[in-house]
Amino acid sequence: MIIPAMRYEDPDAAVAWLAEAFGFTEHNIHRDDAGKVTHAELRAGSDEASDMIMVSGPREAGWLGGAAADPLASPICIYLVVDDPQAHFERAKAAGATIVMDLQHMDYGSHEYAARDPEGNLWSFGTYRP
Repeated sequence: MIIPAMRYEDPDAAVAWLAEAFGFTEHNIHRDDAGKVTHAELRAGSDEASDMIMVSGPREAGWLGGAAADPLASPICIYLVVDDPQAHFERAKAAGATIVMDLQHMDYGSHEYAARDPEGNLWSFGTYRP
């Protein structure tokens, strides 16, 4: 199992937006004394077997040997399999996702699209199941 761990400048806003735009559900949220998200586990579906991502806030440079996240410079794209890419695409557009590849049929059989979240992270959603 691989669980992407993503850092956001505003993890509270990220958790809310990822639920609204991409349909993630809260699984486990840890907050500090002020009520701010320090660590969140979000599921891509509603059951215990669903894929998951983890969300946290920014870390100081050098944490885990790296620099602060710069999503627009990252070569990483998170890909999630969805059953209805058309509905998912419409939901993401309605929530203000920046669409970087419109919904299309790919030569390898998938129907998919790609979008950036408000902090620039690249996401792709489609029917391809390797």
